Amino acid sequence: MHHDMILAGFGGQGVMLIGRMLAYAGMNAGCEVSWLPSYGPEMRGGTANCTVVVSDKPVGSPVIQNPEILLAMNLPSLDRFEPFVKKGGVIVVNSSLINRSVARDDVLTLEIPVNDMAIELGNPRCANIIALGAVVGASEVLPKAEVLQMVKENFAAKPKLVDLNVDAFETGYEQGQKARQKYYGQGDQSVS
Repeated sequence: MHHDMILAGFGGQGVMLIGRMLAYAGMNAGCEVSWLPSYGPEMRGGTANCTVVVSDKPVGSPVIQNPEILLAMNLPSLDRFEPFVKKGGVIVVNSSLINRSVARDDVLTLEIPVNDMAIELGNPRCANIIALGAVVGASEVLPKAEVLQMVKENFAAKPKLVDLNVDAFETGYEQGQKARQKYYGQGDQSVS
């Protein structure tokens, strides 16, 4: 098993946080992991992305040329990374901020309005957790329980936010699972 992904968006959208959560969830699941952040020069509003690798073997390099999974939280991220996603991979798009569809037809695509959904849940800051759930649901990169436990641990110091973020994760996960079932049908659902 070897999964590599790029999570990308504007600074302040929380892509680094969810990347770290995936890495820690992978460690808790007994996997070898790497997490490599990359920031633009701006503090907020600039570009930010991270690569995460989760594997059952030692990770040779945290640098990813052709990710299996892409989360694009903004249009510049989709424009930059879409061409490099492996055939048969997964692209999750924040359709609240991205006004175009994925151009490729050889990947599982989930266009999900995470910002709008976060507002509906009552807190626009949980958009990244909805996106995290969508990525996990669409790719099954890690067991749901491991990632959900990491969400709970991450917000444990702010108990009022735990239930909100669990709901956010579950909302995204459900959308990811629906996209996965639609793409793969009832047959083989492995991502490779």
